[in-house]
Amino acid sequence: MNEASDPSRVIHLSQRLDPASERVGELLASVRNIAGKRLQQWVGNAFEHVDDALFDLAEKAENNAAQMHYFDGMREVRKRRPTVERSFLGAINRQIGELIHPQPAGNPASPFGTPELTLVADNELEESLAITSMISKNDARLARDLFAVNQRLSVICGGRKIEDSSNPVAPAILAQSFRQALHELSADMRVKLIIYKLFDRYVLSSLEELYQEINTELVRAGVLPQLRHEALRGDATGAAQAAAEVAGEATGEIPGDLLQTLHALFSARRGPAAGGNAMHAMPGGPLPSANELLGALSVLQSQIASAGPLPYAQPGDAAALSREVLQLKGQLLTQLGALRGEKPSHVANIDEDTIDLVGMLFEFILEDRNLPATMQVMLARLQIPYLKAAILDRKLFAHRQHPARRLLDCLAEQAKGWSEESDRDRRLHDKVKSIVDQLLHDFDDDMGIFERLLLDLQQFQDLNKRRSELAEQRVAESTRGREKLEQARRRAAREILDRVGEYRLPPLVHGVLARAWANHLVLTLLRQGESSPEFKSALRFVDDFIASTKPATTAESRQALRQMLPGIERALRQGLANVAFQEQDIERLLGQLHTYYRQRLGETVGATEAVAVEEDAAMLAIPDSIQPVIDQATTPPDSVEEDLAEAPLDSPEWHQVQALQPGTWLEFCLPDEAMTRAKLSWISPMSGRYLFVNRRGLKVADYSPQELTVLITDGRARLLAANALFDRAMSAIVNKLSQQDAPTPPADAAAG
Repeated sequence: MNEASDPSRVIHLSQRLDPASERVGELLASVRNIAGKRLQQWVGNAFEHVDDALFDLAEKAENNAAQMHYFDGMREVRKRRPTVERSFLGAINRQIGELIHPQPAGNPASPFGTPELTLVADNELEESLAITSMISKNDARLARDLFAVNQRLSVICGGRKIEDSSNPVAPAILAQSFRQALHELSADMRVKLIIYKLFDRYVLSSLEELYQEINTELVRAGVLPQLRHEALRGDATGAAQAAAEVAGEATGEIPGDLLQTLHALFSARRGPAAGGNAMHAMPGGPLPSANELLGALSVLQSQIASAGPLPYAQPGDAAALSREVLQLKGQLLTQLGALRGEKPSHVANIDEDTIDLVGMLFEFILEDRNLPATMQVMLARLQIPYLKAAILDRKLFAHRQHPARRLLDCLAEQAKGWSEESDRDRRLHDKVKSIVDQLLHDFDDDMGIFERLLLDLQQFQDLNKRRSELAEQRVAESTRGREKLEQARRRAAREILDRVGEYRLPPLVHGVLARAWANHLVLTLLRQGESSPEFKSALRFVDDFIASTKPATTAESRQALRQMLPGIERALRQGLANVAFQEQDIERLLGQLHTYYRQRLGETVGATEAVAVEEDAAMLAIPDSIQPVIDQATTPPDSVEEDLAEAPLDSPEWHQVQALQPGTWLEFCLPDEAMTRAKLSWISPMSGRYLFVNRRGLKVADYSPQELTVLITDGRARLLAANALFDRAMSAIVNKLSQQDAPTPPADAAAG
């Protein structure tokens, strides 16, 4: 018997299953089996084609080295393929099972393990771009079927909202899990990029089939068998409930029936009598046509355009513009009356909904803390052009790829990182202003203007992106170089201090080790590495040099010291030359050491020589340019953490910091400093510090995870939203309307 036909087995949007119930386990097991079977088949198909693809590339390789990369890749793939497949399939299987065991708030389970802390180098950037491209392409293509899977999984998981970011079979998690599995593969990045392309072709491109099979199975089991019918039902309560179900703020996923849902919500807000609404307050006259509306809007638009160029934003401008946004309805009806010779009683419901929706969009822009105030003021001037565009083309709100929508999203994304400090030449400010001015002056009914302005903005963005990426790369390389140097200094100091221990060295020997030889250790670490023979030899010198200062009271010990001295002198000459000692300085220092060792061996030395050795001989022959590494490396670096309170390591803010990825924008409001917006550019694999740059790629600050956690906890740093402006605005509007799904009763009725 078909379970979906049994009313007792049908689970609607308003129902939730107990995650601990046996039925939930059965349903998730079905999903896991379907996904496991399909993904195993498709991943296998992808790897079956790797050999052919790499062999073709090897034949066309430009040189022998490149050819060997591909042949080595073929061998590595054959060897590691089973491990990669097991890792990938195991991760997806585990994540599906964990859907009913959500992690505590602020500590989301990461399917990718510990975030990899790497410099955004060219090969890493290529890999990230390949992943991002795959995800975005398939997200758009699969939105409808994936939305249904998300809704049904949400129901069987006890009402916990499942979104693209938490659905184990969504393109994003599949791609990232596969990326994690490929860490098992020690192959050249060119080989990995080929594997990603095959993964896209044979796995992600087949996901529609997987989603349809999962949806069919869950419908058969009675889970939301009439999902679309419920999302479209016309009553106000049903529309509000459906809107709440689909308005995912995290992903901004907007279903295809958004306009119908919004229409139901606007109708509910108006109520049967549309009491007090400005659009219904005017007496008499037929409904204005779309052309009349556009004509009236064009008059209002020309009035704004003729007011002259936009001034630089001033305090209070946003509040004044907010009032203008709310007054546009009344101004439009007044203008319609002036053009017609009579005031219309109201406009068509669909036109009123469009006017309200655009008004709420620009209210959101003026309240959006993601945008700096200056940019809010400029973008808010676009309300009338965008209302005209929405009347001309109703698809503006339903299609993410609509040029007008993409232009506004792109303007907002550029504006997000803007600050006066990072835009001293006002290049970005003037570009945004230019686009706003062109829309105000030139847009009549040619929708092609949005595509042209979008192309112009993208070219501007690409040019500035190349400049900022170069600067960003230099900043990261410089920071990495400094950290390597600091790490090498600390390592050198630790090696010396561990060997010295509690033993008190003579000033001369201490000076050589703490300055000249410590610098030699640092350079050897940086150039040859800690496993090199040169570094091990330099450490042996430290042992020998310390041993040469031990008491030599017997003939045997003095003989042993004499045998050590030639090796010490030879090693010291080489080490001092490595840190740029001049020949005369080397000879002077060796002369002091000769005097010191003659004393140790009981030989007679002059009084002047003895005094020099005992008092400050260690400093006489060491140039000032040779820094005391031990003193530097053992002194704690300056840190803002000294002025900050400790943050608990299990707080939501701590987990938020741990989840940060390069590319995330934050706003910093520090005492005695101007507000700063900065992008997380790089996370150091050595120190774990977070490097932030401005929109030009120049360094703004770097913080340890603990420091950043405290700043966020104290409200001195705030994450900016990563998703598009339009998506955020639509989700906010649906949520706002859902909370107002019934008309407010008159005051006297309420009192009664």
